[in-house]
Amino acid sequence: MSIPHTDLLSGRTAVVTGAASGIGRAIAAHYLAAGARVILADRDAGVGAVAAELGADAGLVLDATDEDQVAAVIAAAEEALGRIDILVTSHGILTQSSLADMTLAQWKETLHIDLTSVFLLNRAVLAGMLARGGGRIVNVASQLAIKGGASLAHYAAAKAGVIAMTKSLALEVSSRGVLVNAIAPGPIETPLLAGIDDDWKAAKRSDLPLGRFGTPDEVAPTAVLLGSDPGGNLFVGQVLGPNSGDVMP
Repeated sequence: MSIPHTDLLSGRTAVVTGAASGIGRAIAAHYLAAGARVILADRDAGVGAVAAELGADAGLVLDATDEDQVAAVIAAAEEALGRIDILVTSHGILTQSSLADMTLAQWKETLHIDLTSVFLLNRAVLAGMLARGGGRIVNVASQLAIKGGASLAHYAAAKAGVIAMTKSLALEVSSRGVLVNAIAPGPIETPLLAGIDDDWKAAKRSDLPLGRFGTPDEVAPTAVLLGSDPGGNLFVGQVLGPNSGDVMP
């Protein structure tokens, strides 16, 4: 899919996590096409090659659950870019288990990677954004945070936490120029779905009014909108849902 080139993010800087593949990579590519300078971050060591391919400023390896690594990567990004105007948190894991069979380790791993790491990243960029009196944070959640999902209680709970944290942070900092919002995609054709069985995916496709899963390039423009001026200027604590009709608030 070709990416339209615009100037919606001209002169802006961004850090995008989970950017080695899937939605994160697509958002990074769309941000670059819209004129932003972008640093990619991912726990996948291939993130540097992806950054080079896309023409980003850098690709940094990051375990977003590690507080020290988060601080170091945000500091490095601020030094390289001069400032961070936009943070997009698009990393995460997705595993499948009934609640009755779920281990505590599986529950903790999902909450740690899909929620706690988002807290760490949001907190890490706030000092710079608040000092400058402006910034955008876009947290990628899931429509399952709103409606739940059989065999995905841990994932839905983590993403619901992301939405609640997003709204709470928006209340804290919007009056100081930092706009915080979430995107809650439906099922998207990414490597994240590799761990989900075919029966679940077939049933989900049949439930969707659109009748199909989305693609990363169909989600990325929402992140461009939220990062843009004036397009994103009135979004405060909102949850935007490119979800094939799975959730209609």
